Amino acid sequence: MVKVKDIVDRFYQFAPPFIAEKGDPVGLQLGSLDHEVKKMLVTLDVRPAVVKEALEIGADFIFAHHPAMFVPVKSIDLSIPQHKMYADILKNNLTVFGAHTLLDNAQGGTSDWLAEELGLIETQPFVSLKQETWYKLAVFVPTQNAAELRQALGDAGAGHLGAYSRCSYSLAGTGRFLPETGSHPYIGTKGTAEEVQEQKVEVVFPSRLKNQVLDAMCAHHPYEEIAFDLYQVENLGPTYGMGRIGTLDKPMTVADYAQFVKEKTGMDGVKLIAKDPAKMVQRVAVLGGSGSKFFTEAMKQKADVYVTGDVTYHTGHDIYESGLAVIDPGHYFEVICKTKMTALFKQWAQSEKWQLEVIESKVNTNPFKFI
Repeated sequence: MVKVKDIVDRFYQFAPPFIAEKGDPVGLQLGSLDHEVKKMLVTLDVRPAVVKEALEIGADFIFAHHPAMFVPVKSIDLSIPQHKMYADILKNNLTVFGAHTLLDNAQGGTSDWLAEELGLIETQPFVSLKQETWYKLAVFVPTQNAAELRQALGDAGAGHLGAYSRCSYSLAGTGRFLPETGSHPYIGTKGTAEEVQEQKVEVVFPSRLKNQVLDAMCAHHPYEEIAFDLYQVENLGPTYGMGRIGTLDKPMTVADYAQFVKEKTGMDGVKLIAKDPAKMVQRVAVLGGSGSKFFTEAMKQKADVYVTGDVTYHTGHDIYESGLAVIDPGHYFEVICKTKMTALFKQWAQSEKWQLEVIESKVNTNPFKFI
């Protein structure tokens, strides 16, 4: 039996909660984390047609890129379609989770999928860079117990660096102590000074694993009083951020690249802002959703062209005068996340041996049509 909580916890391994943008209403939207799931629906948006689809296929859980509730609801007026949708979700025992900037900022998430789709190589996160706090643990343990302790710390997730796991360092030395009245020494006798051959075992880990690593240390250390050091370290672990900036394998004109973006995203049309459509471009920034406010950052990072959605009229004027070329495929070009997340959840379900059916929504939630 798999619950919503199990699925969400696995997603958080891929996109840890700290990478969400401040104030973004990500996470559980409606329903219960304890709800059992046999069938889940993956969608870009939670709209009435998507909820209808979920009910028709017998889904228990909707995983969405965009949160269903961006604005707090003070009253549920069932004459409003969106409010009636909330009522239908709860009445039919559905649970809804919104990923949004968790998925946008994750390594291997929306931003990387879009960058790959649009032909970018040698990419880096574009804006809102984040790194998780990491710790180094140095713990002193009798030599004969060091291997067991290292194993336990590794099982708890400590020592994972890039493509390497169970990384640790040990240094041999001599520990000295005097067991006093009231002590229960694992080694030695009360009232007698002792010298013990010990190892100093060092491991690093991200802050989200702090409690489980320290619990593992306590559970697998023989001493009544454990001597250890714990301190923060810098510049460890992956860097997360929204959007990507990279280069095209071969330069092309702004106009040609705009056509390329249109074809790759499958949109009916794109908006192009460019003083010189014949200008050659190679360095490209891309940000899914509504990213026009970051056009000055694209300029600072020397992008030749910036691909993002929802550029407004007056911002378009400012972009035009700046000389930066911008291609706007619309907000819906993030729809790539439906297929990609469906594949990821199927992969996780198989590896976790979940009895779970994962279905990609067939509903097109783009409210705009080119005519």
